[in-house]
Amino acid sequence: MTEIQFTRHRRLRQSEGMRALVRETYLRKEDLIYPIFIAAGDNVRNEIESMPGIYQLSLDNLLGEVEESINLGIRALILFGVPYQHEKDACGTGAFSHNGLIQQATRMIKEKYPEVLVVADTCLCEYTDHGHCGIVEGDQILNDESLEVLVKTSISQAEAGADIIAPSNMMDGFVAAIRAGLDEAGYTHIPIMSYAVKYASAYYGPFRDAANGAPQFGDRKTYQMDSANRMEALREAESDLLEGADFLIVKPALAYMDIIRDVKNNVNLPIVAYNVSGEYSMIKAAAINGWIDEKSIVLETLLGMKRAGSDLIITYFAKDVARWLDEK
Repeated sequence: MTEIQFTRHRRLRQSEGMRALVRETYLRKEDLIYPIFIAAGDNVRNEIESMPGIYQLSLDNLLGEVEESINLGIRALILFGVPYQHEKDACGTGAFSHNGLIQQATRMIKEKYPEVLVVADTCLCEYTDHGHCGIVEGDQILNDESLEVLVKTSISQAEAGADIIAPSNMMDGFVAAIRAGLDEAGYTHIPIMSYAVKYASAYYGPFRDAANGAPQFGDRKTYQMDSANRMEALREAESDLLEGADFLIVKPALAYMDIIRDVKNNVNLPIVAYNVSGEYSMIKAAAINGWIDEKSIVLETLLGMKRAGSDLIITYFAKDVARWLDEK
């Protein structure tokens, strides 16, 4: 064997200490953003059937969830509102109401736990009676008219104390409009975490159960991206960068690792991977059936998102991951 020339890569794998010494990518609690669904009503704690372990929570149950997250070391939360069906309307006015669910939740959290970073999802689909992310005329989702409502929503969320505005609607120009609106209202210091690269994906199914926000007609393919497209993602990311975004989200994550890497290589902003509901539910279902080791699969999956180039991860696994990292 001494005559054969080869490289001994295994020298750097022979013990846990050696593997840790040369490890290239890490997953930390500081990387995690935990989604919370704020539901209308009192004493609501509804487990979402398609997302085991995730709940719709009314405002009176919110702070307990926040406190648990803080105690686990999670520093950032993203909030989604789930209003009553009868409160929805064609223009999604509940999205920018002073007493909207996200606005009330934000004030409660910032009053009790000012150190927590509150990210406000800025969209209309949970608040419109048609379930689309913008203003509708006939069967058309209107772009420019939708921007006006999204700007009002972002300002109301900033007024409530949101630390970061996260517009998820995929209307053209939404970052430019929201940036201008926030600046004019005196919120020049509030960053925008843009859903810059958001595909029209089948992985969103369980989220629509959680947020009661499925479209009542058609689909979202006229404003969310075609999953076959790669170069389009770079165009979307570049335009949001130029319009004033401070973070860029790629959504979904698991089937779009190449897109995360492309965006990371081309844009010098923090990149956020959204580990979406379908990704969560598939792993949970397999784990419940005893087919996989949930902890190992989740940590490997999220580490893969970090390795692909994400700096932060929005994930429903955040609390579980925080506990597992403590075990290490």
